[in-house]
Amino acid sequence: MFCCGYCTPEEEDSQDATSSKKNNSSLGKKMPMKLYYFDGRGTGEAIRQVFKLAGEDFEDVRFSMDEWPKHKADMPFGQIPVLEVDGMMIPQSAAIGRYVAKKFGLAGKTPTDQAWVDACVDQFKDHYTEINKWYYTALGFANHGDKESLYKSVYEPARDKFYDFLQKRLKKNGSGFLVENSATWADLLIADHMHTILQLKPDTLQRFPEMLAFKKRVEELPQIKKWIATRPKTPF
Repeated sequence: MFCCGYCTPEEEDSQDATSSKKNNSSLGKKMPMKLYYFDGRGTGEAIRQVFKLAGEDFEDVRFSMDEWPKHKADMPFGQIPVLEVDGMMIPQSAAIGRYVAKKFGLAGKTPTDQAWVDACVDQFKDHYTEINKWYYTALGFANHGDKESLYKSVYEPARDKFYDFLQKRLKKNGSGFLVENSATWADLLIADHMHTILQLKPDTLQRFPEMLAFKKRVEELPQIKKWIATRPKTPF
């Protein structure tokens, strides 16, 4: 260390040791992960909720629709969400969800449980693909035809199949959650999707009371309840 000229050798050594300790501490400290997504819930919300349920810090970077084109080329696949971990960019919502869930113990405790968590997430992705013409039309992001006609022809058949599957899974598991006796990221993902669906069609899930109770159970988890009460209010 450079000395001002007024230090004793002992003081200089002490300052060197303090400076070295600070530098090592700074080098060893990891930056919080950054989640890049739109200023909405969408496919980024379950990832945010994994961080919240695990009590882990992250940087919630939100782009407006006007800002997004300026950042698109910076993303690995030209889309978001993207998670930045120590300078490495991870794309795709399911890949990110699985990554953070495994990191924080919310992806299933055993290989069998992990397979079931993955299966529930993959089944949700199939459902999401089946309903997207109605869903994006209802949200105002696309126009695939008459919204009510699409609801009848596209959403209702997919809804009945998907939520029948999930109700059977809830009954079989017996804990009130889809896998194990506590919430996994599959529960967060599906409960949040139900939240958006009920904003669009408040009575559409009335014939699935077990699923409505499931949604309430997930949203009443203390960390999730606090997040829902304080998160930015967005239309999707």
